[in-house]
Amino acid sequence: MSGPLAGVRVVEMPGLGPTPHAAMMLADLGADVIRIRRPGPDLPGPDGITDADAGLYRSRRSVDADVKNPGDLVRIREMITRADILLEGFRPGVMERLGLGPEICDAAPQLIYARMTGWGQDGDRAMSAGHDINYLAVTGVLEAMGPAGAPPVPPLSLVGDFGGGSMLLVVGVLAALHDRSRSGVGQVIDAAMVDGAGLLAQLQWSWKAAGRWVSRSEGNLLDGSAPFYATYRCADEKFIAVGALEEKFWQNLIDTLDLGDLPDRWDRANWPIITAALGARFATRTREEWQEVFAGVDACVTPVLDFDEAAADPVAVQRRSHVRVDGAIQPAPAPRFSRSALGTPRPSTTAELTQVLDDWSVTLDFRK
Repeated sequence: MSGPLAGVRVVEMPGLGPTPHAAMMLADLGADVIRIRRPGPDLPGPDGITDADAGLYRSRRSVDADVKNPGDLVRIREMITRADILLEGFRPGVMERLGLGPEICDAAPQLIYARMTGWGQDGDRAMSAGHDINYLAVTGVLEAMGPAGAPPVPPLSLVGDFGGGSMLLVVGVLAALHDRSRSGVGQVIDAAMVDGAGLLAQLQWSWKAAGRWVSRSEGNLLDGSAPFYATYRCADEKFIAVGALEEKFWQNLIDTLDLGDLPDRWDRANWPIITAALGARFATRTREEWQEVFAGVDACVTPVLDFDEAAADPVAVQRRSHVRVDGAIQPAPAPRFSRSALGTPRPSTTAELTQVLDDWSVTLDFRK
């Protein structure tokens, strides 16, 4: 194992979305992650596709264990007590009913017990079902997404599940690891997607307080309403992205487009006029032609690529931004380190509970 988390032991309880994504990132960083998997064949999702999330399981071992089997449960508990980190994403109370709640830390004071939920461990919504769109809806984040006059646009599952979920969970885990290096003991982490999504919107909250963020009907910066921060359809039905926020980039943009007679761009009343002018101009050429026009021009103009195009993008190839794991193209581990080189992601492998317990039988340095 290589990477800055080499030697760190992680148990990942069964889960979807942010929990396996957080485990994947820890594994990418070198941790020895053991994923508990429910025995039996993988069941298809509601769309009929089986194991569509397999790409999230890279670089770690999976063990089949039935939490309803007393023998398996004993071994899971033993594995957790030997771990540095436990990741679990059940609804509140499930781990307690299994006898694997935070009280397990009494037998394993080094353990960082990281809990991932949508609504948090307490509060009136704690036991309610929800998905990314719901967590964003109640934080004000979803309402802020999408241009004026259009319905709010769900941002895939990037902001709730992964930005506000798995990323927040990993931040908590790494902070707890640092604290443990000084205190010698772990702690329980309550990571909630609803908290994380709200935290990601801190800039918008700041703008709101300063008067820069206004009502949805007027449109806002960064939501697709501003003509200088939007996408435009080209002659080939592909799109170009414009992010000319600063004056120098805006000036380079309109000079290159030969649109020097536009009205004041900071007057929101002019936005429809400017958007129409830019839209008409971009519609006269293909995306590739506009790429050539803007090559070397500092105007924050880029092509809107699909996933296949993104993997083949020359800069992505230069930076080796994608890897192939088990025949599938995936984003490469990140970030990059000057000294702690990250390993190459590998497909998930299977192991036996007893094998993992044997591997983890050696006492960790911090407990000597």
